[in-house]
Amino acid sequence: MRPTAEPPPVVPTAPITPNITRPIRFVHRGAVVALQGLESTTSVLTWLREHARCTGTKEGCNEGDCGACTVLVGTLQPGGAVAWKPINSCLQFLPTLDGKALLTVEDLGGNHPAQQAMVAHHGSQCGFCTPGFVMSLAACRQRQGDAVPTRQQIADALSGNLCRCTGYRPILDAGQQMFQQPAPALGHPGTAAALATLQADAPLHYAAATPFHAPRTLDDLATQIAAKPQARLLAGSTDIGLWVNKQFRALGELIHLGEVAELKAITATEGWLQIGAGASLEAAWAALATHWPAAREMGLRFASPSIRAAGTMGGNLANGSPIGDSAPVLIALGALIVLRHGAQQRTMALQDFYLDYMVNQRAPGEFVQAVRLPLPAADELLRAYKLSKRHDCDISGLAAGLWLKRDGDRVADARFAFGGLAGIVKRAAGAEAAVRGQPWTAATVAAAMAALDADFQPLSDLRASAGYRQRAARNLLQRLWLETRADAPLPADQVSVWSPR
Repeated sequence: MRPTAEPPPVVPTAPITPNITRPIRFVHRGAVVALQGLESTTSVLTWLREHARCTGTKEGCNEGDCGACTVLVGTLQPGGAVAWKPINSCLQFLPTLDGKALLTVEDLGGNHPAQQAMVAHHGSQCGFCTPGFVMSLAACRQRQGDAVPTRQQIADALSGNLCRCTGYRPILDAGQQMFQQPAPALGHPGTAAALATLQADAPLHYAAATPFHAPRTLDDLATQIAAKPQARLLAGSTDIGLWVNKQFRALGELIHLGEVAELKAITATEGWLQIGAGASLEAAWAALATHWPAAREMGLRFASPSIRAAGTMGGNLANGSPIGDSAPVLIALGALIVLRHGAQQRTMALQDFYLDYMVNQRAPGEFVQAVRLPLPAADELLRAYKLSKRHDCDISGLAAGLWLKRDGDRVADARFAFGGLAGIVKRAAGAEAAVRGQPWTAATVAAAMAALDADFQPLSDLRASAGYRQRAARNLLQRLWLETRADAPLPADQVSVWSPR
């Protein structure tokens, strides 16, 4: 029996942390910056260019696709080191920097191996995209340490950066050459010490036309959301940032989930993998790939490194786009979603969470706390497929999570979940029924492909036509069989136009 999907009752909660307004405080160029008087939806990019006069960071698309605005954000680790990650500064709101450090191309000073290699290999022509490429390369150099990446891995690290004149060959050459030099420490000498002084600050409550709250504990978060059910929940800002930049929407009061460490936890215990809703997409997909290696490619093709570093698994699921990449895979794996309202929790199958286009079961004052997945057994297999116009950093025209449980040469159970074929991510009930209890043969797959036509009536849009989606979905079932058949299964490089990375 599935857990109840009834909305929870409103329950008494602990007192809300007093909203003591204070400035936004972060480290820039080795010193603490304290800001107030700016709107909370001011982007990091706008502050850099218009207030700090750091104009090396560029505005290109203003929606997280081109990478010209890439900067690095640092957080203080338990051992005292600073961990840096790339983000799109055009999408991030200024208060999300509170307690962190900001690094731009000006801070590299011209001496970073990425900069020197770009010069040596003529990797810059008009130069507009160059700062973003340099920052992405610097992040790659820092992340890799002494492990020299392949050329494809460097391309993956640059998948969120676009160049329209130089071409990518010299930039990739520069990426390879920079590993011939030692990795310099990022940030100014006083960055770690300055960050340490910020750790004693109270949780941020920032008064503005759009009030901004950043609780630090799960209980405080639950209390604030229950008390302010009308507030907008902000996680990685990779979607909500577009609402401001492109739609000029007024957001109302914001509650930021990004400072709650408990929401970022990923654990595997007692047969279950639990991914906190605040875990970054990068961390979440890495955890999935650890247990289901077939999910690795989908994780690499999910947006770009800077989007995956900022965006969260919970945000992706709560947003509920029918062409999102996470839900098809997680539904195929039998995921449960954990919702919280005040002190109360409820759990339901992820497939039951979605009701209609952009409509889900989340009640007012409730938020996504985690997603739980049963760990795989030896007789189970998963395939995750994504079809899009661009290979990297693109929205899916069609995505699929295909899961089988086999009993010898027969299919004991199946879950086929598709995104892009309906108003929600949905399972193909007819196709699943066609394979259950049947031998895993070409005839069985043909029956499932035929049944799939009755499972969905897709629409045409700018990403794909209805006919393409229907035919492609059928072909993905065929691909699943070709890769997993008992007699001479085909390796991935023989059923796809790209070589596995």
